[in-house]
Amino acid sequence: MSQPKVLIIVGDATETVDTLYPYYRLIEGGYQPVVAAPEKRLYQMVLHEVKPGWTITKEWEGYTIQADIAFKDIKPEEYAGIFFSGGRAPEYIREDEDLLRITRWFWENKKPCASVCHGVEIPARAGIVKGLRMATVAKCKFDLESCGGIYVNEPCVIDRHMFSGRTYHDHGQYIGPWIKALDAQRGQLS
Repeated sequence: MSQPKVLIIVGDATETVDTLYPYYRLIEGGYQPVVAAPEKRLYQMVLHEVKPGWTITKEWEGYTIQADIAFKDIKPEEYAGIFFSGGRAPEYIREDEDLLRITRWFWENKKPCASVCHGVEIPARAGIVKGLRMATVAKCKFDLESCGGIYVNEPCVIDRHMFSGRTYHDHGQYIGPWIKALDAQRGQLS
């Protein structure tokens, strides 16, 4: 039996830990993570951290990651869930019409969705956050609230089928419940 596929949304300057932690947790859980981006090519990830004494985020180059599929080629019905990674990438890819179409499909079809940090900018731009409680990094509170979402400063926020955390420091809080939602869905489809 084939493993259910789950999308991980990235672009250049996707945060490394935001991306790799859920990637490997999905494999561990019996899923096939599929890295999706504007084009099928190699992407540069980054490390983000607010250094002591700094008031803004410092950025270093992280690992690279190969996109398995371009947004335009995704047939969302072939996937069990979607993860919106953080970093600076969401700011640049959130206008991609195919990504917005895919995002809306997952939400409307009640598939498990997860978001961390700047990842919130994609569901916000897709228009699916109105009245939705979500965690995100504090500097994206404005993006969420401007689109009708409700900012919650907690490590794990679950509202309907959206699972969110503020930064990669919260992965241990919200990724497990998201994977359990994927498991529950898999059990319903068996």
